[in-house]
Amino acid sequence: MPRNSLRHHLYVIIFGTHTKAGRAFDIALIIAIITSLIVLVLESIPSVSAQWAKELRYIEYTFTALFTIEYLLRLYCSPKPAAYAKSFYGVVDLLAILPTYLALFFPGASFMGVIRLLRVMRIFRILKLVRYLQDSNILLRSLLMAKRKILIFFSTVAILVTIFGALIFVIEGPENGFTSIPKSIYWAIVTITTVGYGDLVPQTNLGKGLASLTMLLGYSILAVPTGIITAELSQEMRSHKALVKCPNCSQSGHDSDAMYCKHCGSELADPDLRVVGQEE
Repeated sequence: MPRNSLRHHLYVIIFGTHTKAGRAFDIALIIAIITSLIVLVLESIPSVSAQWAKELRYIEYTFTALFTIEYLLRLYCSPKPAAYAKSFYGVVDLLAILPTYLALFFPGASFMGVIRLLRVMRIFRILKLVRYLQDSNILLRSLLMAKRKILIFFSTVAILVTIFGALIFVIEGPENGFTSIPKSIYWAIVTITTVGYGDLVPQTNLGKGLASLTMLLGYSILAVPTGIITAELSQEMRSHKALVKCPNCSQSGHDSDAMYCKHCGSELADPDLRVVGQEE
């Protein structure tokens, strides 16, 4: 699109963050998202809804109109409107406004239950805050890289809780509340995760000893997934920094949001060109 056209200026403002107008738009959008979420929370409180139902409804209609305009502007100024509409954030933006419109077309009492469920989908609006986390893609890639290790870890935990559940069932038995192995496995899960609801408690000394071992094991395994994800995140951040190279001296190792080279001081890229279309 031409750099002096209205579409280009709207694109820089709506999809970019490197101009004053772009930052102001992002801040205003974040405030609107949080405010709309507060309205949703207040509307779910019976006492507040009974007294302010009409006002809350008008506020919701206002936010729906604003987010509809925003969605249409994103489609208008996006270089690839179809790609944006099919993207994760495009679907989230659409889901943020659909429930209110559906409620207007289905006012029948028999459909009220479905409409209430659809209106709860407005909470997807808060997911749009993810676009302001510049390194969210790095975290996502780290989780994907660690998925096999995490799967093995959870498989091991599943085996352990099954073993401890079977043992506590044999030791305690139905007379102490452990009426089945699945119920005993449930006790093992809440114990090994250090939650401990207290609805099932071992009564025998041997059962208490097993419970103590389960709780200690729970504390020892909490750090395992954290270490796995941290290691993958550190590796992904190093790889990502290596991709950002200076066009002047070809040195790498820059942060993703760096504007100037830390070695020679040259500009890494045109700020407008660094807006890589987070929505596409």
